[in-house]
Amino acid sequence: MKRYKRKFLKNPVKRVSIILLLLILGIMVFRTSMSSIKQDEFPLLNKLINGTNKADTSLGWNLILINKENYVPDNYEVALTELSNGEKVDSRIYPELQEMFDDARTDGLHLFVREGYRTPEEQQQIMDDKIKEYQESGHSKSEAKVLAEECVAIPGTSEHQLGISVDINADTSQCSSDAVYAWLDENAHKYGFIKRYAADKTDITGISNEPWHYRYVGKTAAKEMKEKGVCLEEYIKQLES
Repeated sequence: MKRYKRKFLKNPVKRVSIILLLLILGIMVFRTSMSSIKQDEFPLLNKLINGTNKADTSLGWNLILINKENYVPDNYEVALTELSNGEKVDSRIYPELQEMFDDARTDGLHLFVREGYRTPEEQQQIMDDKIKEYQESGHSKSEAKVLAEECVAIPGTSEHQLGISVDINADTSQCSSDAVYAWLDENAHKYGFIKRYAADKTDITGISNEPWHYRYVGKTAAKEMKEKGVCLEEYIKQLES
């Protein structure tokens, strides 16, 4: 055995051939792995390599799950419609949004979209401003960053970057915020919208109660979620099980 090993080591042709074979096999395995990663077959590995886990789009544009673990896909594009106050939303949700607002006004409520679509740059500016605010109140930069991330979505993890989420506020000179939030909570699902961050789902969404933040998921999904009392994370988990 020892004699065979010494003979093999002294044979440069065999040694080079083995090395080349191993190299080729390694390249093939690497290419296969990268292909799987690009197809999101291994989300954890994808996150380790690319730094983020891109949101799954296989369930359709209306059911994309964006949160701290699922980032907006690269090169995500959206056609926008501008509202009367200058805010913008995905054009695909505009008809239902307009219908919902018209019906709310018929019921005597006065409401408007305070926040619609945001670019990644706008989301970053909001984060930078919040960090600066905490620094000016006496926190270190690292402390300010941690505090800011507790109340502002990290760029790439905000639903506003999809254009299918809106922050709806009341014109308080005409009606109360509570009246608007109560009406939305009871009726928004009829138009395909859900209250994205409910008070009883904070442990799942990671976001505190936001009665003004509504997300479009489509009428069928919204109706099912309302009837079952589940949030988007739970609903998608049920679809995938």
